[in-house]
Amino acid sequence: MSRFPDRRSVVLAGLAGLTAAPAFAKPARFDAILSAKPDPRAAKNFATLGEALDAAPASGDQPFRILAPKGAWREQVTVRKPNVHLVGEGRAASVIVFNEYAGGRNRPGGPPEIATMTVLAPGFRAERLTIANDFDYPHNMPPEVDYDRTGASGAQATALKLGEGSDRAYFEDVALTGWQDTLFTDAGRSLFRNCFISGCVDFIYGRGVAVFDRCEIRSRTRPGKDFHGFIAAPDTDRRQPYGLVFLDCRLTRDADMPKHTMALGRPWRHTMTFPDGRYGNPDAVGHTAFIRCWMDDHIVPEAWYPMHYNLKGGRRAMYQPEDARLFEYASKGPGAGKPSKRRRQLTASQAKAYTVSNLLSGWRP
Repeated sequence: MSRFPDRRSVVLAGLAGLTAAPAFAKPARFDAILSAKPDPRAAKNFATLGEALDAAPASGDQPFRILAPKGAWREQVTVRKPNVHLVGEGRAASVIVFNEYAGGRNRPGGPPEIATMTVLAPGFRAERLTIANDFDYPHNMPPEVDYDRTGASGAQATALKLGEGSDRAYFEDVALTGWQDTLFTDAGRSLFRNCFISGCVDFIYGRGVAVFDRCEIRSRTRPGKDFHGFIAAPDTDRRQPYGLVFLDCRLTRDADMPKHTMALGRPWRHTMTFPDGRYGNPDAVGHTAFIRCWMDDHIVPEAWYPMHYNLKGGRRAMYQPEDARLFEYASKGPGAGKPSKRRRQLTASQAKAYTVSNLLSGWRP
């Protein structure tokens, strides 16, 4: 794997173009404060985010608030306690970053997760910071294969995973940066408000219910490639009415990304273990909807692409977008395109159901 000479400079380069969050008045009380040189006499100071998370009470009866001051905190962490609130000093100022990737996870003694941050408890909240995975994807892109223009597995490098046990996760003014598989919403309900999410291949994916409210979704250029990837890859259970929903978002691109080289998404059928073998989950009928979103001209006219999955017995098949639940309503901008059999549009009556409260089953952060 290629090595960067200066990891912090790379993180900041990945945040180029972000508008710094305005200064804010710090709350009167934090339960934990990160400090590069903690004062041993100050019980609230912790040298690492991991140590601060360990200090959170298991009960979670009250919010446990952690301040992440300006700086890059390089560590891989898991949130196991409920009701943890992580607050930074600005989206481009406070950075939680690591560089694990799928190929590295398979090394002897490698970590079980590839995400920089994994959330496994309810009530998590993050504000005014960045969660990044700065694995060197451009120098480690997998070779293309006949069933996938973006290559075989190995280069997935997740910034944030919402795993089993996560629910009611709330993010405001947060940047999630990476390349492939940036955000994994694997469980529960989550809401992202005024956030920035970047990536190239399936960079917002999973089976959870995730709502993106007025976020910027930035597609990144894969150097030397003529196709750059897919925004969403829903793995939604067929009994679940909603999956990945984008409300009033802006779909932007790197400046050097050509026209019509990024798809809105493709439906995913996660390979699982069943009593009769390992194959793609037949109950996965992905749901994604883009509601009143502005789209730049990098979006392909057909909007959605198929995705391969494994059949019982080991054969490979393609899951077609028409067989999933992939929709738009009132798209704007040069990438909006014309409605078609593949680029299906909700009616105004159907779109009325897409409110934050309804999508999140009544949860109001």
